Amino acid sequence: MAINDYWDREIDKINEPARPIPRGLVSPLEVLIFAAILTILGFVAATLTNFSCLVIAVLSWLVSVTYTTKGKKTGLPGNLLVSLCIAIPFVYASFIIKERLELSAVIFASLAFLSNTGRELTKGIVDVQGDRTRNIETIAVSHGEDTAAYVASTFYFLASFLSLLPLYLGLVSSWFLPFVLFADAGFVSSSLMLIADHSSKNARRIKNLALLWMSFGLLAFITGSTIG
Repeated sequence: MAINDYWDREIDKINEPARPIPRGLVSPLEVLIFAAILTILGFVAATLTNFSCLVIAVLSWLVSVTYTTKGKKTGLPGNLLVSLCIAIPFVYASFIIKERLELSAVIFASLAFLSNTGRELTKGIVDVQGDRTRNIETIAVSHGEDTAAYVASTFYFLASFLSLLPLYLGLVSSWFLPFVLFADAGFVSSSLMLIADHSSKNARRIKNLALLWMSFGLLAFITGSTIG
């Protein structure tokens, strides 16, 4: 995130002027130093866990930096790189606890991937003005906000459809159901609102709501895996 803020410091003057660098709260050099410290600490922690975790941590870091420096201008491929970083922690956790990749981790990683891709596409609608100035080819820039709204909603719907699979396969307890249904209802209603109104103002609202629904999805994962 720190590397991303450093790389986006000019575009954030337009899209996110309240962030630390545009506000002058920290200098670009300080952000790079902070990023380097966090990177080293993260790799050390992964090394002390097991070798598989170190490999995953390095790959995740490479994906993140690739997105920040090059992938961001590619539009949808860049969105997918971000979502991959969001999904990886579930895989990482599987190797921490079981030292192998569990089916439940794959499913929840997929849910995180799909829902976050929808959020990234929604964010593209919010940032369309600033992205145009930097030639960032998001779907909203290259195909219009209405197309971006439909594609984002498709990812939200896919996440909602897949979300009941862990319960069907018996990977979680019934405690999973109320939280995941609330999250699904949120994603479906947000999708319909985004399709009906794909203005920047409404897209920002949906983008923020998506974090709430993702949080309830995480609660579903935690309760369904630990209770019952």
